[in-house]
Amino acid sequence: MKKILPAFFILFLCTYFSSCERDDICVDGDTPLLVLAFFDATDTTDKKAVNAIRIKALDNDSILNDSESFSFTDRGTTGAGAQDSILIPLRINGTSTSFTLISNSADDAETEEETGNIDTLTITYTTREAFISRGCGFVINFDNLNLEVTTDDENWIQDISVQQQTIENSENVHVKIFH
Repeated sequence: MKKILPAFFILFLCTYFSSCERDDICVDGDTPLLVLAFFDATDTTDKKAVNAIRIKALDNDSILNDSESFSFTDRGTTGAGAQDSILIPLRINGTSTSFTLISNSADDAETEEETGNIDTLTITYTTREAFISRGCGFVINFDNLNLEVTTDDENWIQDISVQQQTIENSENVHVKIFH
């Protein structure tokens, strides 16, 4: 009996520890957002604020605002305090996303239409799945980033510089917009 009890105890411990599963909590499994920063077109090293900026997604006509997913206040001013860059989402089920970026955005009191200088920005890319972990699953990363502004008579966006062709995190500036 003295020999059976230790063997039984070792068998019990082996069974107990082999049946435990790892905790599948996901802490870093979000698809990254595109980081835009705004700079002076004359002195390209100086950040320049955009007053009363509003960004609308053209694909679903929604207004991006200061929810948890985004880093700015609707009709807020960039460059104020910690808000020197803007994070915006890209569509994961396509190869392009279009936005209107509106500087000096306001509503006309009589017509209730959007006023301000409206520029349309089209972002093209390829998507790539990346496995993070069992808990997080897959995220989408973006490669071959390219941006184009639709030209009109009054573009407030004067130039664009892609700083990183690949978006794998939301920690660095991907695109500089000069105005």
